[in-house]
Amino acid sequence: MTDRSNLPIPRLSLWLTHAGMLAEQVWRAFWPFFSLAMAILAALMLGLQDHVGVEIVWSVSALAVLGLLVAAVWGIRRFHIPTRAEALVRLDETLPGRPIQALLDDQAIGAMDADSVALWHAHQTRMAQKASKAGVVKPDLRLASRDPYALRYAALLALVVAFFFGSFWRIGSVAEMTPGTATAGQGPTWEGWVEPPRYTGLPTLYLADQTDPTLSVPQGSRITLRFYGEVGAHTLTESASSTGIEAATEPEQDFVAERTGQLRIDGPAGRDWALNVIPDTRPQVAVSDIAEAEAGGQMKLPFTASDDYGVVSGSARIELDLASVDRRYGLTAEPELRETITVQLPMPITGDRTEFEEDLIEDFSQHPWAHLPVRITLSVRDASDQQSESEPYLTALPARRFFDPLASAVIEQRRDLLWARDNSGRVAQILRAVSHRPESLFRSETAYLRLRVLLRRLETFDEFGLKPEQQAEIAQALWDLAILIEEGTLADALERMRRAQERLTEAMQNGASDEEIADLMQELRDATQDYLRQLQRLAQENESDEGQPGQNGESLQMTQDDLQRMMDRIQELMEQGRMAEAQQALEEFQQMMENMRVTQGQGEGGQSEGQQAMEGLAETLREQQGLSDQAFRDLQEQFNPGAQAGENTGNEGRSGGQGRGQSHEGQGGQGQGADQQGGEGQQGQGTLADRQQALRDELSRQEQGLPGAGTEEGEAAREALGRAGRAMDEAEEALRSEDLAEAIDRQSEAMEALREGMRALGEAMAQNQQNQPGQGTQEGDMQANNRDPLGRNPGAAGSISTDENLLQGEDVYRRARELLDEIRRRTGETDRPKIELEYLKRLLERF
Repeated sequence: MTDRSNLPIPRLSLWLTHAGMLAEQVWRAFWPFFSLAMAILAALMLGLQDHVGVEIVWSVSALAVLGLLVAAVWGIRRFHIPTRAEALVRLDETLPGRPIQALLDDQAIGAMDADSVALWHAHQTRMAQKASKAGVVKPDLRLASRDPYALRYAALLALVVAFFFGSFWRIGSVAEMTPGTATAGQGPTWEGWVEPPRYTGLPTLYLADQTDPTLSVPQGSRITLRFYGEVGAHTLTESASSTGIEAATEPEQDFVAERTGQLRIDGPAGRDWALNVIPDTRPQVAVSDIAEAEAGGQMKLPFTASDDYGVVSGSARIELDLASVDRRYGLTAEPELRETITVQLPMPITGDRTEFEEDLIEDFSQHPWAHLPVRITLSVRDASDQQSESEPYLTALPARRFFDPLASAVIEQRRDLLWARDNSGRVAQILRAVSHRPESLFRSETAYLRLRVLLRRLETFDEFGLKPEQQAEIAQALWDLAILIEEGTLADALERMRRAQERLTEAMQNGASDEEIADLMQELRDATQDYLRQLQRLAQENESDEGQPGQNGESLQMTQDDLQRMMDRIQELMEQGRMAEAQQALEEFQQMMENMRVTQGQGEGGQSEGQQAMEGLAETLREQQGLSDQAFRDLQEQFNPGAQAGENTGNEGRSGGQGRGQSHEGQGGQGQGADQQGGEGQQGQGTLADRQQALRDELSRQEQGLPGAGTEEGEAAREALGRAGRAMDEAEEALRSEDLAEAIDRQSEAMEALREGMRALGEAMAQNQQNQPGQGTQEGDMQANNRDPLGRNPGAAGSISTDENLLQGEDVYRRARELLDEIRRRTGETDRPKIELEYLKRLLERF
C-alpha cells in the first residue's frame, strides 16, 4: 500500500479543501444555532426589550437561551470532523481518471514480471503527474434543502439593520431590568428620547447625547423617559407639556412638548435642559398674478403657497360678488341661489412643498357666473391640520370669449336664463327678434333651425312654468348653439378661411389675450392650408363675387412659403403689440387670398379615374346641399305659415351656390309650387324622400369604383362615404315620417361625411402623384413656374443649379435665419412625406 503522506499532491490544495469540508460540516450542523443567535442579537441591539414589560423580556430571554441550547445540541450530534482521507477522496473526484486512488493502489499481479512492473511504474508516474495538478475544491455551503424558507438570511438581514440603526450598548439594558432592584455593582440609570412629529422629517434625539443646556424641539414632539433601578431614585419635573409634571417617579414617563419650558431629571447622573419649543407656523397662500383665460377658455390663476414643513392640500372658494355686478338688462332680477364653487388647488407631485408656485387651471365657461365679478379665496392646510386663507381676490371670472356677435348674444341670453328663471320670457322675446330676419345673420341653416326649435321649446316651458331641469336643458342647448355659430360647420374651405380671418380681426379689435390670438392664428393657418389643398385637388372656381382679379386677366400666384411668411409677419406684429399694422397686414393677406389662383399641374390625356370620382362626389355633395335647402324652406314654411314666396326666394339666394338651381329641378319645377300650394305639402315631402333615396343609390354606385384601395387615405375615404350613406338612409326615413328637423340634421351629417371622404380621397390622389414622378406637384410646395423652394429660377439647359444669388435683399442674415427656422419647423411636422423629412434633416446636418 502506498504511503498517503508521500502523495505528489499540492499541500495548499489539500489543506484548503479540508478546511472547506470542515466549514460545510459546521454550517450544515449549526446553521439553526447561528440564525437564532443573530436574531436574538439583532433584537437586543435594536432595543426591542425597552418597549415591553420586564416580565416579558425575561420570559423571552429564557426561551431564547433554551432554543440556543437545543440548537447547539442538535448541531453537535450532526457535526462530523472530516478526515484527511475524505479530503483526498474529494480531490480525487474532481480529477480525470481518479489518479490519487491509482497512486494508493498496489500491483496485484505480475509483480515478478519485469515488463509488468515497468508498465505499472509508468502508470504510477503518469497518475502522479495528474495528481500534482490538483486544485482546491470549493465547499458546498448551500442549505436550500435544509432551510427552504431562508430563515438564515432573514436573521442576517435583521443583524445588518441592527448594526446600522441599533447600538451594542442596548444589549446591557437586559441585565438592568431586574424587577425591583438594580444589578449588583451598578447604580440606577436613565435614558430618554425626543421624537419630533413624523411630518417634520426630523430624526429622533437621544437625550443622553444632548450636551447643550438649551434643547430646541418642534412643537408636538413626544419626549419619552425610562428610569432603571430602584423606584424613586430618579424624578422628572417638566413645564413644557400642557399640564406639566412635578417630581414624577414612575419608571416610564412620556409627554408632548407644547410650549417652551424646563426639563429636569433629578437623581444619579441627572440632567437639566431649557426646552425651546419651535412653534408650527400656519401655512401661507396668496394669489401671485392676475387671473386670465387661456385660449381654450380655462381660467389660469397663479398662486404661491408656503409652510415650514410643507403644504398638504388646498382649495379655492369662488363666490359671486353681487355688489359689483352691473345689474342691467337680464341681471336686474334677483339671482337664484347657487352653491359656492369649490375646487382643489394643484399640489406639486414631486419636490419640496415648503414653498412653491402653481397655476390653478379650471374651465368655468359654462358656469352662470362666467365673466361676472367674483371673489376668489384660496385656503391651504398643513400636516398638523392648520389652515390659512388668502385675502379675497376680486376679478371677473375668466371664461371662454365668443368673438362672433351672434354667438356672443346667444351666450348672453344663456347667462340671463341661468341668472333667474323669471328671465325666460325675456330671453324668448330676444331670441325671436334675433331670428326674425336670418338672411344676413346666420351663416348656417342648421344653426338657424336649432335656434327656432330651441325657441319653441323655451316658449312651451315658459307657458307652464320653467322648471330647474328644463332650465338646465335649455342652457345646454344654447351653449351648443353658440359653439356651432362660433366655430361653424362651414360649407367649404374658402368660407372657413374667411371666417378664420374675420374672427382674428374681431379678436384684435376686442383686445383678446395672447393665448386667444395665437389659437385663432393657428386656426387661420389650418384653414388656409385646407383652402389651398381644395383649390389644387378639386380645381373649384372661386364662388365669391368680390375676389375676381381685375388686372387684365392676370392673377396673383403665390407659394405656400410666401403665405407662411406673411402669416408669420402678422403674428410677429401682434406679439409686439402693433395691432394697427397687424390688422393692415391681415387685410392685405385677405385681399391676396381672394385674388390668388393656384396653378394646377397639366396632365396628359383625359381625366383620370380619381378626378372622375372627385367630380362625381362633388356633384353628389351639391345635390345633397340642394335637398337640404329644400327641406329647410319647407320647415321654415311650417314655422312661418304666412311667409311670402319672395321671402323664400331671398333665402334661396342666400343659401344657394354651385348647383343649387340644378338640384331643385327635375321634379317639374315644383320648387316654388310646393311652397305656394298648401294642399301639395305631403306630395312635396314624398318627392324629397324619393330624391334622397335616388341620391343614396348614386353614392353606393360611386363607392364601388372608388380609387385608392389598400391605402390608408383610400380606406379613410371609404369609411367616411359609408357614414354619409348611413346618414342619407336616416334622412330618407325622417322625410317619409315628416320629421323635417331630424332630416336636416342627418343631411348635414351626410354632407360633412362627404367632405371628409373627398378630402381623404384627394390626399390619396396626392400621395399617388408623389409616388409617380412627373404626374403632378406636391401640395403648394412647387408651382407651375418651376421655381425652386427658395423662390429662384432654375439654371439653363435643365441644370438644377441657378445663377441667382441665394442671399438677396438688404438683410441677408435675417433671411438666412428665417430659412433655417423654416427648415426646423418643417422637420417637426411628422405628417410630411418621409422622403421630405429625410431631406430636411440632411439640410440641418449640413448647415
